[in-house]
Amino acid sequence: MEATVGLLDYGGDDSAGRPPIVLLHGLMGRGRTWRRQIPWLRRYGRVFTFDAAFHQGAALVGEPSAADLSTERFVADVAEILTWIDRGPVVLIGHSMGGLHAWCTAAAYPELVSGLVVEDMAPDFRGQTTGTWAPWFESWPERFASLDEAVAHFGPVAGRYFYEAFDDGRLHGSIPVWAALAEEWGGRDFWAQWEAVRAPSLLLEAEYSVTPPGQMAEMARRNPASTRLRVPGAGHLIHDDAPEVFRGAVEAFLSRNR
Repeated sequence: MEATVGLLDYGGDDSAGRPPIVLLHGLMGRGRTWRRQIPWLRRYGRVFTFDAAFHQGAALVGEPSAADLSTERFVADVAEILTWIDRGPVVLIGHSMGGLHAWCTAAAYPELVSGLVVEDMAPDFRGQTTGTWAPWFESWPERFASLDEAVAHFGPVAGRYFYEAFDDGRLHGSIPVWAALAEEWGGRDFWAQWEAVRAPSLLLEAEYSVTPPGQMAEMARRNPASTRLRVPGAGHLIHDDAPEVFRGAVEAFLSRNR
């Protein structure tokens, strides 16, 4: 499957000094879950979203190999789409898994990335597993008949997020595949990749973060090209849970790093 599958171009300000903006979603997300951020981001550059492999519809998942599920494979896909966009270095804005893929892309392909926003992701989850997820997943119906049903199940923020990612209320990928993706993070760390990043970076950490305590502060300490903002009251989906704080921080970052 070509990496350009799942790439959507939303247009935006293409003037000189405005690098393209590419939005990378989290483990159970999809490009269209950024829909509330796209209108204001278009003022700062041409905006693209990308559905990562195994997030483009359940029928497209197939039987992935270990190599298919490696972070390096996803980074290669991101590099391919940035080359395909062919508009110079871009700003990558990544939530959770997308944040990891963003900074690993910036480390491996520095010529392709001019700036990073990393939303609630850390380099080291070693020792953690997805085994405790199973009861939660088993509580899901095969299909959510409506947004209201998803909100009742997950809550207002996560319910809207998941329902927007789903295909007609059904999962847009495979839970075992997504769990396998997360299992990789439990067996290795990505500190070396983070420390190799030279592009200016904004780290956004939720008060109710999924990241190990202290790691995002340590990221800022280890990489002098980065700044960190902790968002009080926000959960993992900062861009939807605290949209005004997210917008203000990202707009300030984009304005500083033109």
